[in-house]
Amino acid sequence: MSRSVKKETLLEVAEHLFYEHGFRGVGLKQIISEANVATMTLYNHFSSKDNLVEEVLKQREERYWSYLDAHVEMDSDSPFILAVEAHGRWLNELSYKGDMFLRAIEDYAGMDNEIETIARGHKSKLRRYFQQLAQKKGKTNVKDLADQFTLLLEGTTSMTTLIGAEKATDHSIAMARILVRQTS
Repeated sequence: MSRSVKKETLLEVAEHLFYEHGFRGVGLKQIISEANVATMTLYNHFSSKDNLVEEVLKQREERYWSYLDAHVEMDSDSPFILAVEAHGRWLNELSYKGDMFLRAIEDYAGMDNEIETIARGHKSKLRRYFQQLAQKKGKTNVKDLADQFTLLLEGTTSMTTLIGAEKATDHSIAMARILVRQTS
């Protein structure tokens, strides 16, 4: 295995384990074992578990935004609805147990670390995404609309663990349509 393939394998295995068992529930030995790499291989790529968590979050965020961008046509009649639908598909396919970024905020809150900064940054970026979308569509109350759609997606994510991604998404799409009509 090449150096970059080993790093990618470590990131994939770590993300899966962190998602399934939580950041605190997974040790480096388990990641090394399941990735089938040497201990030094992990430390050649990541200086610490925190550094590995940071990279996992950055990679997951990059995949989320690529996913959203691939499904949302900004020039469509209703990019807001497309964003809600795409987020719902993401939940169904890749985030069925809740949000990895919220878990990171909970697990690393108040520890003055890059992990919490990355996770909070992801949430702020979602809000800015909707602000930009609202501006592009000529909506009034851009900040309020961005907060409402961010809250809608966050609520959808939370409800996924209770009622499933499909049903949570159906409800959020219905609510998104109401929001869009009210701001037309």
